[in-house]
Amino acid sequence: MVYSRHKLTERLFDMNETTAPEHAARSSLPRQSWIGLLLIVVCWPLNWLLPGLRTHVLFFPLWLGYILTVDGLVFLRKGTSLLTRSRKRFIGLFLVSVPAWWLFELFNERVQNWQYVGREQFTDLQFFVLSSFSFSTVIPAIFGTAELVSTFVRRVSGPIIRPTPCTLAVFFVTGLVMLALLLIWPRYFFPFVWLSTFFILEPINAAFGFPTLAQSTQNGDWKPVVMLWLGALTCGFFWEMWNFFSYPKWVYTVPFVNFLHIFEMPLLGYGGYLPFALELYSLYNLVSGLVRSTRSDYVCLDE
Repeated sequence: MVYSRHKLTERLFDMNETTAPEHAARSSLPRQSWIGLLLIVVCWPLNWLLPGLRTHVLFFPLWLGYILTVDGLVFLRKGTSLLTRSRKRFIGLFLVSVPAWWLFELFNERVQNWQYVGREQFTDLQFFVLSSFSFSTVIPAIFGTAELVSTFVRRVSGPIIRPTPCTLAVFFVTGLVMLALLLIWPRYFFPFVWLSTFFILEPINAAFGFPTLAQSTQNGDWKPVVMLWLGALTCGFFWEMWNFFSYPKWVYTVPFVNFLHIFEMPLLGYGGYLPFALELYSLYNLVSGLVRSTRSDYVCLDE
């Protein structure tokens, strides 16, 4: 973000004039973090130690605890966060997350890379409703974690990729080819589950004027991309760790790389979290842009 000298002076003046209550609010852990920590402390041991079915009701509050804890830490670091910037848009992250992950469940019907142990205990309707609650936490967890990591990093430089018509056309066609290969030969092209959606949606978002990662990479700034990667990897670690002793739980059957497991996930499988985060960013900006419920500066990864 570029400031004029006048606006920069105003910003510095405003920072120096911060009132005592505002300063105190940023020097102590915010309320949402305390609520989040309480949820984690209660739900984590219950999820691992209770006998029989338990994760279907404990997954959502456990991850809500994680999301609120991280959001409070972001606010502590920078004085703003996803929740405090807009409660409406914060809730919107959960709502968009549900169909976003169901899209990947649809892809998995073809690739069969993961299955749910204990799925047989539920009717189709029960599984859909309970899973939707769990899926709703994916986007807010990754975006919140990415924003927290971004508060420790100034800039990440990388190659310049401009959203020219030619580049966007190449992206779109590449995404379609990836999707076709994925559907035709899933055993060999299953990694495209985590790539094709981004390559298809990034040009569409650019065409509609919605936020894209190319708005940063055109200046050689890769901070938003890297922050999303780190946010997804961090969440991935907690997803896999908390899943390990859960029930119901997911397990993997990934061709060619099903070795050196960290929890249930093969080591090389963690690489899928990197493009997965970019896909979620594109999906969120497409949906939120179409319903006109967000601004380009709501998810702040480059400040």
